[in-house]
Amino acid sequence: MTTPNLDSLAGEGIRFTNWYSNSPVCSPSRASLLTGKYPARAGVGEILGAKRGLDGLPSTEVTLAKALKPAGYRTALYGKWHLGVSEETSPNAHGFDEFFGFKAGCIDFYSHIFYWGQGHGVNPLHDLWENETEVWENGRYMTELITERSVDFIKRSREQEDPFFLFVSYNAPHYPMHAPKEYMDRFAHLPWDRQVMAAMIAAVDDGVGEIVKALKAAGCYENTVIFFSSDNGPSSESRNWLDGTEDVYYGGTAGIFRGHKASLFEGGIREPAILSWPNGLEGGQVRDEVGVMMDIVPTFLDLAGVDPATGPLEGAELDGSSLKEMLLMGEPSPHKQLFWEYQGQLAVREGDWKLVLNGKLDFERLVPDKVHLSDLSKDPGERSNLADLHPEIVERLSRDVQAWYEEVEASRS
Repeated sequence: MTTPNLDSLAGEGIRFTNWYSNSPVCSPSRASLLTGKYPARAGVGEILGAKRGLDGLPSTEVTLAKALKPAGYRTALYGKWHLGVSEETSPNAHGFDEFFGFKAGCIDFYSHIFYWGQGHGVNPLHDLWENETEVWENGRYMTELITERSVDFIKRSREQEDPFFLFVSYNAPHYPMHAPKEYMDRFAHLPWDRQVMAAMIAAVDDGVGEIVKALKAAGCYENTVIFFSSDNGPSSESRNWLDGTEDVYYGGTAGIFRGHKASLFEGGIREPAILSWPNGLEGGQVRDEVGVMMDIVPTFLDLAGVDPATGPLEGAELDGSSLKEMLLMGEPSPHKQLFWEYQGQLAVREGDWKLVLNGKLDFERLVPDKVHLSDLSKDPGERSNLADLHPEIVERLSRDVQAWYEEVEASRS
């Protein structure tokens, strides 16, 4: 398949080849993206369920939206939230002037009903909101609704001449696997699993094209910073309807990388990422320096000229770092080490070394080696375990990641 709009965005911006999510699943990843902190330090360490209404991003956390408000920014989020379903943890409570979308982890793309909890029978819950008011758009494809709202927000923002921060939170591709006929027809030559995946991605790509078109029409594309990435790696979960084969491809693949969603191997956490700012960043670059989701808050604030030491973030300790000097002046990545934790797994990257402890390939499949060391410069797919050849590196990195884990566990408690 082709993604012409994303390809164009990458061609006019920077494409990262060593970009990471802070988690191999969505809620913690999104918490890091919006707060600039490791997930556990932001108070979000696991997947949030629909009925756990008081769970979510704590009200004490400052999101990028809230940090930009004192600088005069209008803020909006359209699409997936998944950081709390109560009013106290909603997007509006976290600095977004406008919210249209769903609060739980996933919905039917046409009925906008949340179907989790099937283990004890289906308990459907309609989950579509305009701020704190439940709304109905039965039969409307969610990806297209998100695009439509985003384009309208851009038009209104430029009419009012306000700077704006817009979080376009597409939930595709994600189970349940739904796509309009016009998109399915584009890929009729593919088997169904690949066809529906390609159709869903194409709808997102078209949406990105419409948003860029709206920015250009409003005369602000050249001076707008756009970041595009993904929460986590591809899913191998059966509930994505693509079951029934011994292969765990399921329509989505991490390419050469090992692992899927829920894994701390590269396939679960290394993500495609694009950053575009025509007036400020030279386009057409491919950057190999390491970056991570929690860098977005300090980077965006830096590029916007907003001092994080003042306003809502005064006194906050961010784990992410501004990438401005790396992007504009050729400085190396600010990260000497990056750490991950998820459901008993631990991982650390230092330079080209990557250590995974108690690794999994997804939610279910374990790997035989409890300690796995890779040299990503020679083995980005993490197929060769070098732990026995470099015991001193294993010992040092194990000590570092355990110390970090103890620190974030203290923060969590």
